[in-house]
Amino acid sequence: MCVSILSRVPLPSSIMSGLSTGPMLPPPSVDQPFIYVSALEGGNIHIPCDLVVDGGPQGESISCPSLAFSLRHSETKSWVVFDLGIRRDLEGYTPLAQERIKAMGFTPVVNQTVAESLVKGGVSLDQVENIIVSHLHWDHIGDHEPFTKATFVVGEGSRELLTTGYPVNPDSFFSSTALPLERTRFLSPSDFNLPIGPFPLALDYFGDGSMYIIDAPGHIEGHINILARTSSDGAWILLGGDSAHDYRLITGEKEVAHSVDLSGRVRCMHGNKEEAVENIARIRSLLGIPRVQVLIAHDSKWYEENKGSAFLPGVIPPLAL
Repeated sequence: MCVSILSRVPLPSSIMSGLSTGPMLPPPSVDQPFIYVSALEGGNIHIPCDLVVDGGPQGESISCPSLAFSLRHSETKSWVVFDLGIRRDLEGYTPLAQERIKAMGFTPVVNQTVAESLVKGGVSLDQVENIIVSHLHWDHIGDHEPFTKATFVVGEGSRELLTTGYPVNPDSFFSSTALPLERTRFLSPSDFNLPIGPFPLALDYFGDGSMYIIDAPGHIEGHINILARTSSDGAWILLGGDSAHDYRLITGEKEVAHSVDLSGRVRCMHGNKEEAVENIARIRSLLGIPRVQVLIAHDSKWYEENKGSAFLPGVIPPLAL
C-alpha cells in the first residue's frame, strides 16, 4: 500500500548513527533577526507512488499538498512568499502541461489558492514585496496575476525555460508568461557567493543571516530552496521545494525512483538523478543538527498534522532547545 508514504516514525538507530552533521550552521549574532514562517494552502495533487520512491507500488498514488509559505522578517516586517502552488484554472497552463496533468492522473484540486490563503490570513497582496519561486513546474508557479507589485525571484536556469516557453515553442511544458518578466529577478551564479552548512552555494537574502536562498540542483534547471532562521536563538527551517517528494528520501529510508519504460523514456521525478541524490544527501545532513526542521512541498504527513496553527495567520513553531 502506498499509504506508507505518510509514515513518519522515529528513525532507526542505524539510520540516525549514519547521519553526518557536516558543517554546522552559523550561530546567531546578538539581536539576530529571523523569519516568521507560515504555511499556505496551495492546492493538492495525486502523485503516482512508483514515480517517487524506488519499489513504490504501480497503479497507486498518494494525495499530497503543494505547499507554499509566507516569510516575514522579524525586524523590517518585509513580506516574502515562497512558491505559488497550483492554479485553479488549469486552462492557464500550456497545452502540453494540461495533457501531462491528465495523463499522469495528478487530478489537482484547489480549494484555496495561495493568493486567497494570504488574504484569509490577513495579508493584503500589495504587502508582498517579493515572491521566490523554487522552480517553474506547474504545481509551484500558480497564478502571478493577483500580485501586481511584487518582484519575482528565480534561479538563472529558469530564464531559458521562460524565454523559449509556450507559445514561442508550442510544444513546451513551460509558459513564457508564467512570470511577469519585467518584474522578475534571475539569480546569477555570482549571486550564490557563500557556503552555509552543507550547502556550497547560497545567497544571504537580507544580508543579515536571517534567510538564505540555496542552490538546489537536480530537479530541474533553476531549482532553489530556502534556509531560514526561525528564532533569534538558533532554530532553523529548510524549505526544500521539490528536492524530494517523500520525506523517507530525506532520511535515507528510501531511494529515488528511476526507471526506463518500453519506449525508452526515462521515468524519474528529477531531471538529473545524480545531482538530486547529492542534494538530498546535503539536506539529510541537516537532520543531525539540533533545532533544524526540514519541510518539503509535498509532505502529506506534515500537512495532515499541521493544518491548523502552522498555517497563516499562525506560524510554524521553531524547534525548542
